[in-house]
Amino acid sequence: MSSGTRGWSSLTTLVLWAMLLGARPGFAADSSPGFPDLLACRFANYQEFESAAWTNLPALGVTNVFMSVPAPDQADAVLGRLRAHGLRALVLRGDGDVSQTNGVDRLAIQLATCERMGVRYLFLSVKRQGVDKEIIYARLRQAGEIAARHHVTIALETHPDLCTNSDLQRETMLRINHPNVRINFDTGNIHFYNRGRDAAAELRRIIDFVATVEVKDHNGEFEGWNFPALGRGIVKFPEVLAVLREHGYHGPVTIEIEGIKGVHRSQAEVEREIAESVRSLRSLSNSPTR
Repeated sequence: MSSGTRGWSSLTTLVLWAMLLGARPGFAADSSPGFPDLLACRFANYQEFESAAWTNLPALGVTNVFMSVPAPDQADAVLGRLRAHGLRALVLRGDGDVSQTNGVDRLAIQLATCERMGVRYLFLSVKRQGVDKEIIYARLRQAGEIAARHHVTIALETHPDLCTNSDLQRETMLRINHPNVRINFDTGNIHFYNRGRDAAAELRRIIDFVATVEVKDHNGEFEGWNFPALGRGIVKFPEVLAVLREHGYHGPVTIEIEGIKGVHRSQAEVEREIAESVRSLRSLSNSPTR
């Protein structure tokens, strides 16, 4: 694809998103410049200072957030608070254990809340807890049917033991075989849960099944809890963004910073690392494709 065609595609996608989002409750215009079109930040990045996110993120020019799905009777209040701060929920974190027989029922409630809030992506960490894979696949396929009725895509996190790396992610996607169940590709988790894997290379292998992306750095130590500000670890973000560009990806790209085990940060330090990560990602995003 030529650079001119790619640019036209990006502009067209952004215009279509703006038209769609303008018609949905609780959505404000996306002010994040350039690629990625849908830049978001996790509220959980603020850890115990999460209340500061409501004002700090707009000050950084980040209007999209990743947050936990609220209880149904709290959805309107959360929408009102988001509007008041010029924010919108882009991805909601689901909480449904599909290893349990009532797991899909719980997800159904959350998927309905997504639709109520105008959110098109439900993040979900799936662990089968010893349940046969085929049973888990069937339940997630059923959840996909419900998600489709609510115009939502379920994005499975890069977690063991169904989505640990691109090989398992592909196997899981092919076995579920539902367009509304896809992958949340987490760059940091690829390095945390695997030895000898590279985030950009893994993303390239699974990109056709990726609905949402989390950009998270890591120090490269297997199962080492060391997730610093973007650019301080080993994740090759220029290559990650290049893969997304090459494949015409225009879904959510969420900044995630989980910190370093044993290192406590003050609110000022947390906010500084988030600001640093936003600047770093935007600097890379606005550079020519590498």
